[in-house]
Amino acid sequence: MTVKNVSIAALDGGPVTFGEKATLIVNVASRCGLTPQYGALEELHERYHDQGFSVVGVPCNQFAGQEPGSPDEIATFCSTTYGVTFPLTEKIDVNGDGRHPLYDILTQFPDADGEAGDVKWNFEKFLVGADGSVLARFRPTVLPDSAEVTAAVVAALAG
Repeated sequence: MTVKNVSIAALDGGPVTFGEKATLIVNVASRCGLTPQYGALEELHERYHDQGFSVVGVPCNQFAGQEPGSPDEIATFCSTTYGVTFPLTEKIDVNGDGRHPLYDILTQFPDADGEAGDVKWNFEKFLVGADGSVLARFRPTVLPDSAEVTAAVVAALAG
């Protein structure tokens, strides 16, 4: 199971590629109670970026309409409110009939409790290795700066 050949556009229209570095892929939303996770995601991105790691935010409006903005509104919110420098993709669906092919792959991977399937809410996280394989899945309430996520990122960078 690999995301290496999945095509997805960046929020600004350019391409986003996977499989060149370890990546934490996160479905994000600007009007969610979990939105402050943007700050911890940016810190994680900055801490490990020079070692070959990136966070990629994937805007999604499927959960209570909490990401209604245009690409420009999303980019401005993320950069001015949380100082986000990591890449953001186009807004997509992560569940249902319109699910983006990226999430067809990601949602097959189980979380720590062995549960695969649909994304539960905003800020669900998937760690992908430099080879494009899915390594770990963290549910929305697992914070980006938790020991669990940090240890998985360090392990992905080591091997």
